[in-house]
Amino acid sequence: MKKQILIACGAGIATSTVVNNAVEEICKENGISANLVQIKITEVGGYVDTASLLISTTIVKQEYPFPVINARAFLTGIGLDEVKAQILEELIK
Repeated sequence: MKKQILIACGAGIATSTVVNNAVEEICKENGISANLVQIKITEVGGYVDTASLLISTTIVKQEYPFPVINARAFLTGIGLDEVKAQILEELIK
């Protein structure tokens, strides 16, 4: 089954595009079939029933039934390898 990955930022445009491209790359390199959806953080609630994972560049204050990964490392470069490893770990589950 194809995983649905939500990639969220405040506006759903700028920073999520950076993360989206990086996650696409991780999927491609590891042969993972995933459906990436770029959204605003306020839209996450609409995907509660279908998403497998949320990767966000903004602070997520809510609890969701799927894992949430903080993706600010994609913007700062600090701890990036760890975040990529964390994303891959969730994708291969």
